[in-house]
Amino acid sequence: MKIYADSACDLPKTFYTENSVHLFPLRVELNGEEFDDIIGVEPEKIYEEIRAGKAPKTSQVSPELFLEAFEELAKSGEEGLYIAFSSALSGTYSTSMMIREQVLETYPDLKLTIIDTKCASIGYGLVVKEAVRLRDASYSFADVVKRSQFNAEHMEHLFTVEDLDFLARGGRVSKTSAFIGGLLNIKPLLHMEDGKLIPIEKLRGRKKVFKRILDIMEERGEHLAKQVIGISHGDDMEAAKEIKAMIVERFHPIGIEVHIVGSTIACHSGPGTIAIFFLNELFDEEQI
Repeated sequence: MKIYADSACDLPKTFYTENSVHLFPLRVELNGEEFDDIIGVEPEKIYEEIRAGKAPKTSQVSPELFLEAFEELAKSGEEGLYIAFSSALSGTYSTSMMIREQVLETYPDLKLTIIDTKCASIGYGLVVKEAVRLRDASYSFADVVKRSQFNAEHMEHLFTVEDLDFLARGGRVSKTSAFIGGLLNIKPLLHMEDGKLIPIEKLRGRKKVFKRILDIMEERGEHLAKQVIGISHGDDMEAAKEIKAMIVERFHPIGIEVHIVGSTIACHSGPGTIAIFFLNELFDEEQI
């Protein structure tokens, strides 16, 4: 069984080689040059450039990379599972589906399932990591697909940003709201709804946002003490440590994954972003 993921899952470079996961890098354009995410540019470099006033741009995975990988899979006769970045945030998923259909014309026996996770960052990454765990535990291909689809569907995303200007650039808030919010220290709280970023509340100050995140976790999460919680941060490890301690004290999860927001998403969320990921329903093992 071959598992594929793209760089928007924000897992570190070593994860892919150590766990035999095929990486599809999204691309980042910086100072007139284009780089493959993770492979050609580190997130810290992107944050450095953003703080210096630069505005890096992103683009989806190259179709040629999909074509090469899917043809190789078809020739091998293996089963393949591509767990993809939210289609509402990137054209990567739709391109992969198009290339899959193209390869099927030449190789009708291609065994490839593609999942639109409607997830991002470590929320997406947690879906990938669980798929790897199941594969390595010798679960069937059908069971890995079923569990991955379930986890993607039930993955909650809660996040806040340090600078509203980045959301304004993406059309998530108006430029006027971003300016006033900056003056008043207003922090937006957002979540994912059908793969899209949706603002849900505005609070003044980071501490109030963090407390509200935990309250929503309690409202939405199921058996948080039995989960691995994800935290991603926009080059702000201190803030990540702060909210991690709050989560541990309140919910006592079995584990917490903390990772930096990768280059692709960083271009749109900016430094200081904090995001929390957890499941609102746990998979019933009796279904397998």
